[in-house]
Amino acid sequence: MNKKKVVVTGAAGYVAGRMLPALRERYDLVLLDVKDTNREGEKVEGVMTTDLICPARDTYREYFRGADAIVHCGFAWSRNSEERYWVEIQNVNMAYNVYQTALEENVRRVVVASSNHAADYYERLIWTDRCDFVTPEMRPLSDNFYGWGKIAYESLGFVFASGGVGDRRLEVVQIRIGGPRETDVGRFRADDLDRMHRGLGVYLSVRDQVQLFVKSIETPNIEDENGVPFQIFYGISDNTHKFWSITNARKVIGYEPEDDSQVKFADKIAQVLIEAQERRKSNG
Repeated sequence: MNKKKVVVTGAAGYVAGRMLPALRERYDLVLLDVKDTNREGEKVEGVMTTDLICPARDTYREYFRGADAIVHCGFAWSRNSEERYWVEIQNVNMAYNVYQTALEENVRRVVVASSNHAADYYERLIWTDRCDFVTPEMRPLSDNFYGWGKIAYESLGFVFASGGVGDRRLEVVQIRIGGPRETDVGRFRADDLDRMHRGLGVYLSVRDQVQLFVKSIETPNIEDENGVPFQIFYGISDNTHKFWSITNARKVIGYEPEDDSQVKFADKIAQVLIEAQERRKSNG
């Protein structure tokens, strides 16, 4: 059986890198990035360098031609706070170029690595006991330009999925990535249990990330209740401490996460809680 052709943007980046071994086995990949080395400076095999922010789409159109799906992980970033708005404008432009080129080249589906920061304002409410749970259906709200950028290209994706551009609907999935790291556990502290709660709640293991993206690529029907092929899923494992809903991912694409941060990091959690209890005793 022929493998699906899948284009991965931002292929030298961290989020894409976690999936590449599994995706290489499953698909015929086209890997794109502005550089061909990862954050450690190691060369990533097969990456072709191109700039998807460039409005001249003919310079990279050939890479999209004949693809079954695009996995869009590419983004620009700046540590300079004064530049972040303008950088996010570039990210929105890049998302547009990906959607538009996919539409023009008859690519069926685009799966986007969005971020939990598209709705990060709700965490202010969660940690002050004014909100308990966040679902993908809630109005996206962010208090920073990074989150605003994610909201913008989620909304832009809906424009393409609704049929508002061109003569067909582009199928679009937005995955709001949580905490795709094994290292957060090292920052858990007895004097900041909310931080530990958050780290445990947002954890995303590699195998659950792979499953979520694969099922987002391959599930035949992703239409919402109004017949629009557009979905937003939270990218987290089945964490006991989760405060983002993955109910729709279970229902629409059959997502069955295998990991739970409470189980995986049980020893560290126990250590921190014992330390917290000892602190309360000493202060009481």
